Amino acid sequence: MSRYVLRRILQTIPVVLGTTFVIFAMVFALPGDPIRALAGDKFLAPSVIAQLHKEYHLDDSLPIQYAKYMSGLAHGDFGRDFNGDAVSALIRERWPVTVKLGLTAWVLETVFGILLGLLAGLRRGGVVDRGVLLLTTVVISVPALVLAFLAQFVLGVKLGIFPIAGVADGWPVSYLLPAVILAALDLAFIARLTRTNLIENRRADFVRTAIAKGLGPWRVVGKHTLRNSLIPVVTYLALSFGYLMSGTVIVEGIFNLPGLGNLVFQAIQRQEGPVVVGVSTLLVLVFILTNLVVDVLYGVLDPRIRYD
Repeated sequence: MSRYVLRRILQTIPVVLGTTFVIFAMVFALPGDPIRALAGDKFLAPSVIAQLHKEYHLDDSLPIQYAKYMSGLAHGDFGRDFNGDAVSALIRERWPVTVKLGLTAWVLETVFGILLGLLAGLRRGGVVDRGVLLLTTVVISVPALVLAFLAQFVLGVKLGIFPIAGVADGWPVSYLLPAVILAALDLAFIARLTRTNLIENRRADFVRTAIAKGLGPWRVVGKHTLRNSLIPVVTYLALSFGYLMSGTVIVEGIFNLPGLGNLVFQAIQRQEGPVVVGVSTLLVLVFILTNLVVDVLYGVLDPRIRYD
């Protein structure tokens, strides 16, 4: 088992290097001078600009900048923004909002996704099943950006049920609507995945055997059918957690939530490359770590995987 875990850890190293380099290269390729953009209409002496370029290594080539960044990252240094503030301090300040949003979305998609899939699978071809299929098809088809603005306008502006921006009302009121938008796509996939696996397992031999032994319908569903149907769903949920933590940029930007996603959103507008790279790197590491945990759990649940 230890060799399997070590092998998976070693396999994540090139993934980390590759993804961080792509992020760094994309930020490096942004047009314009970030120092001049930060100054706006204010005059900066050429000597000041040259000093700031030297301080932030902006005149170095891409490989040199990346090597210096990774050297600092290895010591826990995510760099500094153009105001001199440590990116790690900005992350600590914004992280709780993103965690609350991500966990709320994850709980919503877990509970309602499995519940809708269970209802649809047990009533295949019925009104509930058709309604779930129609609803999930609409959610999958509509872009999250459109869905967010629509929900914000209808539920926030017109009906006044939810606040449309900020976290002034605290958890869960301020987080519920953006969490629903963030969880909507995965919720639809989980509902469909639960439904499909439930339908397939209800035709399996072990279910027929349980029925033949005289077990009650709820015991058959709860102990045999649903338990086996949730194996791929649990896998998807574990991976979804990483997606939620790294996919909050658009939602936090729309709802003006002071989390990591909004921090990246604002940093892109201000061309704050160190902030964009630092936060994006952290989110990538969270996602890769989540995948690593899932891979290790695969090896625990199924020993055959360790020898693939």
